[in-house]
Amino acid sequence: MKPQLSRVTRRALAGLAMGTAGLLAVGCGSSGGPGASAGSGSSPAKGAPAAATLPAGALGQPGTIRFCSDISSPPLEFYANGQEPTGSDIDLGNAIAARLGVKAQWVNTAFAGIIPALQARHCDAILSQLLDKPARRAIVDFVDYMNSSEAIMVRKGNPDHVTGLSGLCGLSVAAETGTTVADFLTTQSKACTASGKKPITVQTFLRDSDALSQLSLGHVAAYGTTVESGGYDITKSGGMFELAGPAFGQIATGIATAKKDSALHDAIATAFAALRADGTYKQVMTKWGLGPDELKQG
Repeated sequence: MKPQLSRVTRRALAGLAMGTAGLLAVGCGSSGGPGASAGSGSSPAKGAPAAATLPAGALGQPGTIRFCSDISSPPLEFYANGQEPTGSDIDLGNAIAARLGVKAQWVNTAFAGIIPALQARHCDAILSQLLDKPARRAIVDFVDYMNSSEAIMVRKGNPDHVTGLSGLCGLSVAAETGTTVADFLTTQSKACTASGKKPITVQTFLRDSDALSQLSLGHVAAYGTTVESGGYDITKSGGMFELAGPAFGQIATGIATAKKDSALHDAIATAFAALRADGTYKQVMTKWGLGPDELKQG
């Protein structure tokens, strides 16, 4: 939806789950409809800035900011007890909503259709470890809030002797549809064939947890994900997995809003700045073991 192996103690096994508008029906919907998940959200904090920071019409539903999120990628976003959205992104989104004097609602959306869902007004913003890449920046605005890297995970003992991204030639690898790691795998596969080696068989799935389950079942040799998810998976798998090779592709991750919603973008940016200033942001990142991913004050 980013760097050193020392950060490998962080994100993923919670469910051994920029596409086209046609994918929207798969995993997203308007609030209350199929694919929508209204979490407990956040009640307006006492003494929080009034919603005056949000001009009339800035939100699709007055008093509620709806976040599209692929709630299948712990520790950033996943379901606790199968029904309660939780994770670092959830905590951060709820805190931003409180700063804006509104409630947060979480719309569970397949990652491959998450930008089309925003464009179709199924939500007001995306908060789902969406990497801030130039191609995406051309169609949405970002408020960057953390860093993230990619990683390759294999079964314990590394039976196929994978040495990282470049060591995947001729192997089958699972990843979530529409993710940056899936792009890396496709590019690496072309590099494999260009050097006379067999291509990577890239198998993509609508949910990150579905891709992970393919590795656990032995249907693929490796699984591509973020360092944060990979580290979390490892800590929760009972020794089933390990990372293969160094992390790669560090990049900033941001909260996305539609280009036309500049007022909402500015309000979110202001709220996030306040959370950094009062220590809330650091508390969230520390709570979920994401301290190394924090954006540094610059």
